[in-house]
Amino acid sequence: MCGICGVYYSREGDPNEPDPTRAMAAEIPHRGPDADGFHSTGRVRFGHRRLEIIDLEGGVQPMSNDDGTVWITFNGEIFNFMELRATLEARGHAFRTRSDTEVLVRAYEEYGNAMVEKLRGQFAFAIYDARDESMLLARDRLGIKPLYYRVESGRILFASEIKAILPALDATPAVDPTAVVDYFTYLYVPAPKTIFEGIRKLEPGHVLEVTPDQVRERRYWDLDFDPRPVADEDELCREIVEGLREAVKIRLVSDVPIGAFLSGGIDSSAVAALMAEERGSAIDTFSVGFRESEWNELPYAREMAERIGSRHVERVVPVDPERVFEKIAPVFDEPFGDSSAIPTYTVSGITREHVTVSLSGDGGDENFAGYRRYWFDRFENRIRSMIPRAVRRGVFGPLASVYPKADWMPQAFRAKTLLGNLSVDGDRGYFRTQSALPRTTIDRMLEPGLRRDVSDYDAFVAMERHYERAPKDPLSRIQYVDFKTYLPDDILTKVDRTSMAHSLEVRVPLLDHEFVERVAKIPSDLKLHGKTSKAIFKRALEGIVPDRTLHRPKRGFSVPLAQWMRGELAGALDAVLAEPGLDAFLDRDAIRGMIAKHRSGVRDYAIPLYSILAFGGWYRAYASPERAARVEAAT
Repeated sequence: MCGICGVYYSREGDPNEPDPTRAMAAEIPHRGPDADGFHSTGRVRFGHRRLEIIDLEGGVQPMSNDDGTVWITFNGEIFNFMELRATLEARGHAFRTRSDTEVLVRAYEEYGNAMVEKLRGQFAFAIYDARDESMLLARDRLGIKPLYYRVESGRILFASEIKAILPALDATPAVDPTAVVDYFTYLYVPAPKTIFEGIRKLEPGHVLEVTPDQVRERRYWDLDFDPRPVADEDELCREIVEGLREAVKIRLVSDVPIGAFLSGGIDSSAVAALMAEERGSAIDTFSVGFRESEWNELPYAREMAERIGSRHVERVVPVDPERVFEKIAPVFDEPFGDSSAIPTYTVSGITREHVTVSLSGDGGDENFAGYRRYWFDRFENRIRSMIPRAVRRGVFGPLASVYPKADWMPQAFRAKTLLGNLSVDGDRGYFRTQSALPRTTIDRMLEPGLRRDVSDYDAFVAMERHYERAPKDPLSRIQYVDFKTYLPDDILTKVDRTSMAHSLEVRVPLLDHEFVERVAKIPSDLKLHGKTSKAIFKRALEGIVPDRTLHRPKRGFSVPLAQWMRGELAGALDAVLAEPGLDAFLDRDAIRGMIAKHRSGVRDYAIPLYSILAFGGWYRAYASPERAARVEAAT
């Protein structure tokens, strides 16, 4: 697992300008603390930061083919690289190293840009072909590894993180005002946008094909939910377990120590159990919990660790989450409002003290319909189907706006949300469910001028374009949307940044694309059976995961946020709110009113206040006047 960066010069570009790649790579040493490498050839300048995992001596990058006509800088792991290598050797290719990086070079020589379709892994890479002066940027199917790029007149910049692109620019790009609305809506900025104008995310399952005259983004993979008949559910359960077992097995190839996150939930427990079976000896597992018993899942993780006989390490999230937040804020190059980044950062830190690679259980909820909101959406759709659209819009919309007034009460708030969701069609209803903050709250928080500038912008567009490609089955439809938005832009972004901040590689067996493709075709009623989420997965895991873990209510990797925003994180919020220049985006007076109500216990504004805290932390690190002055002084 590594960090990559580079620049490609088009016909209008100047390859003789000063090479920016050393300054770019210097921004991401955490992604590759073991070595760095640079190469200039033809129209490209490549940089690389290496975290040594496989072929510690031979996998040096950037790497070329024998005659130097093909060069690569690569971040990630290719889990079928030995199989590919055997195929390529049979076709006459000779190898100098044991690395998966060289397999990519040889695969490109054999298959050209189509080589990406043969890869099984998590990756982001750039390949330059001097023969036709082209460059290929590629990102894995599910978006486990990040890749950003910027197209300018005369050149294309790319990197694993935005912070590595910024040193190559004359000035920090302007903030995209619509991305600000996106952020406060979702708590992340959905791809392909970023918070900065002109810098884009390469979307999962896409490549960017570059020639001296053209830049083209192309989708090479999509997820098909067309269900296949199931004649024998017991056989299906066996297929699920064996498919996951194989996905775990191929992720155990490593020349450095490897362990597993163990949260105490179904997904991480399944991964850890199968890893222990495959290893046949004690593995290392890692967990974090909280002092507050209602948030603490350490007893479940401990039970699973004892069951599989792992060497288990656990830790309570620090008494001072403010100190952890201060470390996290610069990790994300965009505002990122998912507060579970705090425990994820913490567990990554303790894991890296013992191993260099860890497996995780991310992806189980998207695969097997594990989120509670999936059941809520099914419930709402059933009501919609019984009431004509005109009636729903004419009755539930007005009711939601006036009732109940006591929406500070949890039950009343849920009732109001339900009424509002029923007043719109299913896609809009799910958007409302997925929105962390309603637009009325966002508008209240925004600076008045910015509020006017974005008054016609609708954040639903980030989800709407995926609905156009989604399957018709209601559950599969929202699973598809989550695979395209929430999973890569929230969950996987959180895991990548917090783990790589500690130079820890995380591998995700439940997001093996072949496993995902098979699970997608399981009929919806076997995933969400009545109110039982992950029904077929739970049945498949009987005897592997304790019954107490399989059948307890889902909690999720959440934190005591309301308490923290009144206590442990209150000082951090006050500090970022005082940041000079922040009033170009936020209405301080309105936010101070929200803070006062939250701290007095009149209202629960934990989510909007944490989103403001995260926005302010990002602003201070990347967009403030003080930051601009530091950059100017450094250059």
